[in-house]
Amino acid sequence: MAFHDGVGIDTGLIPPSVCSWLVCLSIVPIKYLACSSTLGKFMLRGLFKKKVEPLSGVPAVRRMKAYSSNSGFVYQYFVEGHRECRTPADHGIEFVFTISCDRKNWRQTSVFVNSATIKAWEEVHARELSATERYAIAKMALFQAFDERLDPARIQEDVHVRVADIDGIVETLGL
Repeated sequence: MAFHDGVGIDTGLIPPSVCSWLVCLSIVPIKYLACSSTLGKFMLRGLFKKKVEPLSGVPAVRRMKAYSSNSGFVYQYFVEGHRECRTPADHGIEFVFTISCDRKNWRQTSVFVNSATIKAWEEVHARELSATERYAIAKMALFQAFDERLDPARIQEDVHVRVADIDGIVETLGL
């Protein structure tokens, strides 16, 4: 339901999701909304939350794949897709995988391929890596993490690809 403001401009009502937060903020005493307050952080988190960029390269059909690691566990995983990753300290591509070691408990983990790392490798070898090769590097880095991390609970930690990792993976793949 819209109304006219006297000048002939239609203005809409404030949506309830915004209005309810504003009402809560207006009736909560200021001492509870201090920056260090848990209540203040909880109430303002929804208003100023950073939006996560959607994944691209999402497969049309998710296929479960398996990997037998050197640690003795057989991991199952799905490829969810990738997205640009920009943080103050890092810039590159984040490849997202859903993984499990028991087919009951599924966790999402990310493999970060830093742009500076890729650029350093490309300068040394005087050639560019294609998008497919970057995905292969991320997937092999995930397999390397499966092999190195002996505790399945640690596999949910993010994987960060280093220049030495890229050298070993490219050599393994014969690129």
